[in-house]
Amino acid sequence: MTSTTALSVKDGQTILDENFADWVRALDLTVTEFSPEAAVLHMPLAPHLARVGGIVSGQALAALADTAMVLAAVAHAGEMRMFATTDLHTQFLRPGVGSAILCRAEVIRAGKALVFARAGMREETSDKLVASATATFYAP
Repeated sequence: MTSTTALSVKDGQTILDENFADWVRALDLTVTEFSPEAAVLHMPLAPHLARVGGIVSGQALAALADTAMVLAAVAHAGEMRMFATTDLHTQFLRPGVGSAILCRAEVIRAGKALVFARAGMREETSDKLVASATATFYAP
């Protein structure tokens, strides 16, 4: 499933901006790395993402992880392809606070129809792991 074509960070941002739902784009995600090895997304923390207590909501973290893993699958494939999430498991390890969350996602295994991926979400300043996720995607 891996192509010899390398997509750029700009390509990754364009794919995100042109193919994801408005509410995902409202997370204000920036692609900072986009290669066959990994995709890294930056999500600034803002009041609209906070839950009671001022920490980032779990829903925002799960959406960040899912988006980053889909983009990792696209980068791994070397071309824009459609991927449907069939399973998403997120573990919330500590409150997400600070200025931003960085999510690094990578493909663990890519078969003909299924892609397995994992992601780690870290607070940008402290580098503390806030959450981790795994997912399976169907590649039609």
